[in-house]
Amino acid sequence: MSRSRATEVSAVKKSVSPVQQGKIAGLAVIVMAAGLGKRMRSKQAKVLHPVAGQAMVLYSVGLGLRVAGDRVAVVVGHQADLVRQVIDRGTSAKRGDYPVAIVEQREQLGTGHAVLQSRPVFAVGKRGAPSCYLILNGDTPLLQEKTVRELLRIHEAARATVTVLTAMLEDASGYGRVVRAHSAERGVSRIVEDRDANAEEQAIREINVGTYVVDGEFLFSALEKLNPSNAQGEYYLTDIIHLAAEQGRRVAAMVLDNPDEGLGVNTRRQLAEAEQVVRQQIRDRWLDAGVTMIDPASTWIDAAVRIGEDTVLYPNVTLEGTTVIGDDCVLRSYTRLTDCTVGNGVEILDHCVFADSHIEDDARLGPFVHLRPGVVVRKKAKVGNFVEMKKTDLGEGSKANHLSYLGDTKIGKGVNIGAGTITCNYDGVRKFQTVIGDGVFLGSDTQLIAPVTVGAGAIIAAGTTVTEDVPADALAIARAPQVNRAGWAARRRALQIGANRETLNVKRETKFTRLTKKQASVSEGNQAKKRR
Repeated sequence: MSRSRATEVSAVKKSVSPVQQGKIAGLAVIVMAAGLGKRMRSKQAKVLHPVAGQAMVLYSVGLGLRVAGDRVAVVVGHQADLVRQVIDRGTSAKRGDYPVAIVEQREQLGTGHAVLQSRPVFAVGKRGAPSCYLILNGDTPLLQEKTVRELLRIHEAARATVTVLTAMLEDASGYGRVVRAHSAERGVSRIVEDRDANAEEQAIREINVGTYVVDGEFLFSALEKLNPSNAQGEYYLTDIIHLAAEQGRRVAAMVLDNPDEGLGVNTRRQLAEAEQVVRQQIRDRWLDAGVTMIDPASTWIDAAVRIGEDTVLYPNVTLEGTTVIGDDCVLRSYTRLTDCTVGNGVEILDHCVFADSHIEDDARLGPFVHLRPGVVVRKKAKVGNFVEMKKTDLGEGSKANHLSYLGDTKIGKGVNIGAGTITCNYDGVRKFQTVIGDGVFLGSDTQLIAPVTVGAGAIIAAGTTVTEDVPADALAIARAPQVNRAGWAARRRALQIGANRETLNVKRETKFTRLTKKQASVSEGNQAKKRR
């Protein structure tokens, strides 16, 4: 994201150490996701807007789950039920020892009040209270794990009670200003919100990003002492910094190298900027992991997608949702996969659209294939031009190469599906299944009226409509017998030629009659004029 107000301030920057792996013992995380987000101008809660296919709030929650050795709580408010559902779905496979706790801020009384709502989650129990809290915002998808780990390191090294993540901006209007102490250490003495800042404070360029580390024994006791004596009449979380300074406690700060990393997404423009940044980060990650992209800028990969080594992505490939691609695959241009699993060595040709389907190793699909939800394409199977499938299992080594619709179908191994084959699975009320055994050969333009079963090794003649089960190894023919009538075509042409001549003569006679009538009418008119 490139905001014009961001600037480089090298004198105050902290170096960021490499990412440390593993969860941090005693660390709990609180994610604030209760706000409406009025500047988004949306009926949807701000934190639910997607960035690279994933709701914004899941970036902060996911980050919290990666570092927290204790519990993770998310404070919700606006559209609480929807936010809860998104978090539950997005974290179901990542919860570890603790599920993500959701708490609701029923009244929007400020950030301090929001954090206070999480207190019951961390009430002293068998494990005791957390020793430290990391507080994140639910609208910061660009915040990196390595930055958070460095913030935690600084907090520990400084033996601080509160450590604040800050940034230097050329234009700091709209943000809370970080007021430094006049002592030699230049620690943080307080944070002043933009609306409450005087002229001197408004000139400060260092702003509060909204990410904090707070000692466990201090956080909630400080929140209880907050007083809403400000322009907004709210309980500001930032006021705990002033309380800590008043008590002689250490308040440290870490200044971001890249200011945009920590700033929240508040508008549609900022959302679009975040989308571009995150998508580029995703592409870079997979390029570094051994994936080839012919044109990276046109390749769109969602945050939850996984891709194996030596897979090649051609221009304008889109991988969405929870799609997983194996090793050594080739995906040609204008292909879009959503929530699919693809094995190793699979080739997908141009202009294919797949959703919620599973493709096994060494299969070949496309071009112009549409896989709807519930499709399984087994090993070395082939699906070709203009084939649509839905809830269909195409067996190992089977082929459906041309112009077919296969719905609610179970297909065995080594089956040939002829061009123009249709499984008629819907009678207008209910759906029925077609079962095709191993080694079946279906001729072109075959219709199978479900429910129907074709036994292994059977052959279905081209143009057949199958309405009854076909035994194994049988030949099924269901079409009218062919009749050849000698000379019929020649006689038809002769009759047609005669009919054409007759039609032409009639047209000529009609034209002559109309002309004669017109001439007679003109003559009568002239004679009438002479009589007058």
